[in-house]
Amino acid sequence: VQLQASGGGLVQAGGSLRLSCVASGRTFTNYNMGWFRQAPGKEREFVAAISGRGGSTYFPDSVKGRFTIHRDNAKSTVYLQMNSLKPEDTAIYYCAATIWDTNYYHYATPRNYAYWGQGTQVTVSS
Repeated sequence: VQLQASGGGLVQAGGSLRLSCVASGRTFTNYNMGWFRQAPGKEREFVAAISGRGGSTYFPDSVKGRFTIHRDNAKSTVYLQMNSLKPEDTAIYYCAATIWDTNYYHYATPRNYAYWGQGTQVTVSS
């Protein structure tokens, strides 16, 4: 499956952005989708995930209550809505796909995802 992320940009602290990730090439509902981010000099960090039919979502404490994830399977697209953005949210955001649906720790681990998009830059100014 090929993934194309978009929607990044520059926003002031407290603002919002919505990222999109369009998938192509395979049956979208077969894939559980995740979002990760990576800031300069830091490891890739889990941000959100959603199961294939949208029944389960997962968030780390760092974004819980501020970020939401949902998917439109008819459009083969997963969205990451980011509200109340903070400067520490600044990073390149990547969408990823995995066929495995197990638990939070599986979703939160980058090596469990076989497919990755190219990334979109999110910059939050203070």
